[in-house]
Amino acid sequence: MNEPIRNLEPKNLWNKFADLNAVPRPSKKEERVIAFMKKFGDDLGLETLVDKVGNVIIKKPASAGMENRKAVVLQSHLDMVHQKNNDTNFDFDTQGIEMLVDGDWVRAKGTTLGADNGLGVATIMAILESKTIAHPALEALFTIDEETGMTGAKGLEGGLLEGEILLNLDTEEDDEIGVGCAGGVDVTASRKYNQEVCSKSMIPFCITINGLQGGHSGMDIHKGFGNANKLMNRILFEASQDFGLRISSIDGGSLRNAIPRESNAIVVVEKPQVEVFLFEINKLIDDIKKEYQSLDPQLQIGIKETAAPATILDMDSQDLLLRALYAAHNGVYRMSPAIADLVETSNNIAKVLVKDGTIHIGCLTRSSVESSKMDLVNALRSSFELMGCDVDVTGDYPGWAPNMDSPILKLLDKIYERMHGQKAHVAACHAGLECGILGHNYPNMDMISFGPTIKGAHSPDERASISSLQKYWEFVLEILKNIPKK
Repeated sequence: MNEPIRNLEPKNLWNKFADLNAVPRPSKKEERVIAFMKKFGDDLGLETLVDKVGNVIIKKPASAGMENRKAVVLQSHLDMVHQKNNDTNFDFDTQGIEMLVDGDWVRAKGTTLGADNGLGVATIMAILESKTIAHPALEALFTIDEETGMTGAKGLEGGLLEGEILLNLDTEEDDEIGVGCAGGVDVTASRKYNQEVCSKSMIPFCITINGLQGGHSGMDIHKGFGNANKLMNRILFEASQDFGLRISSIDGGSLRNAIPRESNAIVVVEKPQVEVFLFEINKLIDDIKKEYQSLDPQLQIGIKETAAPATILDMDSQDLLLRALYAAHNGVYRMSPAIADLVETSNNIAKVLVKDGTIHIGCLTRSSVESSKMDLVNALRSSFELMGCDVDVTGDYPGWAPNMDSPILKLLDKIYERMHGQKAHVAACHAGLECGILGHNYPNMDMISFGPTIKGAHSPDERASISSLQKYWEFVLEILKNIPKK
C-alpha cells in the first residue's frame, strides 16, 4: 500500500516511517505503538524499558571511537493527531495511514499523515538500527500522549536518563532551530440546559460549515484561519436575534490542539419567518465567504431542511450560550514584546457540543508568559461563568524559556551554517514542546529542537517535504558526529 514511500530517500528513514504508520497510534490509545516500539528495541538486542506511564526508552552504546563523547537523548512522541475529511471513510483505531507521493510532498489520503511526530520517531528508529552511523551513547525517549495532555513527559521520572544533551525532533521547518516554546492549559466550560419540546409549526434546518484550513492551534493561530465554532456562532446569533431561530444541537470541532474546520447545527425557525430567514442568512454566508476567500478559499457553508428534532434549548440558555461564545476570545491575544513575530498568548475555541441537555465548550489557551496565560484564562472563565457554566482549568504545562548561551545551540548553529552557507533561524515557537516539561525533572540537560519541513499539521492537509527530509537527515548525522567530548 505504501510502496512508493518506501522507495524514497533516505530509505532507512522512510521505511521506518511506513512501518510506524501501519500501527494505529491515537493519543491516549498508544498500547499498540508502545508494544511495537518495545519489540523493536528488544529485537535489536538493545536495553529497552517501558516506564510506569508508557514512555519507551531504548539505550544504545556509542559507536566505535565515540565513547568519550557526551551522551545524547533523542526524543520524539509516539502519538499522532487523528483528523479526517468528512467524505473520507477511515477508522483510525484499526487502519494504518494510507500515504501517497505528490511532487515533493508525502501526504495521506484524506487524513492526517502522522509526520508530526512520526518522522522524528522514524529518525530515531533508523539511527538505532544502523550499524554504520557514528554517534555517542544514545538514549531514545519515545513519549506518549503529547498531543492531548503531554502526560508522557509529565510522568517521566527523574533519574531514568543520563544524557547531558537532548535533541527534540519535533520542529516543523528545516531551517529553524527551536530554543523555546509556549506553555498551555485546558479551559473547559459546561452546564445543563432545559430541553423544550419542539413545536410542529417550526421548520427544521441543518447548517453545516466545512472546508476550512484548520491547522495547528499554536503554530497556525496567527494566520487568521477561520474557526468553525466562531463562524457558526456568528450565524446562529444573528438568526436568533432577527428571526427567532431556536437551536436543537451543535457539534463543532474535535481536538483541542486543532483549529476547528467543521461544525454542524440543527435549528428550527417558525414557518412564517422561513423565506426571509433563508434570504438574509444566505447574504450573511456570502459575506463570510468573501471575508475569508483569500485565507480559506475552500470554505463551504450550507443550509438545508432536515428531519424535525424532538427538543430545543430553552431560550435563556440559548441566549447566554450565543453571547458567551461571541464574547470569548479566539485567536491571538498578545504578541511577544521581546521576540519579533512571536505569538505570546492565544486561545483556540476547539470544541462546542450542545446535545441532550448539556453544553460543553473546550478551549486550549497557550502562552510563553505564565501571567499572560492566566490573564486570558480569567477572561475566558468570566465569559463562561456569566452564562452559568462550571469552568475547569486543567492540564497546565510549562513553557520552555530560551537559553541563547546553550552549548548545543551554538553547535547546531555552527553546523547548519557550514552545511548550507547561511544561518539557521533560531526561534521560540507558539506550540507546546515537551522540552519545558522534561526540563523540570532534568534541569541540567541542554535541550534543542529541530526537524524537517511539515505543513498543515493536525489537519488532513498535513504533508512532509521529501527534499527537506533529506536535508534534515544529513543535518542529524552531522550533529551526532560532532557531539562534544565529556
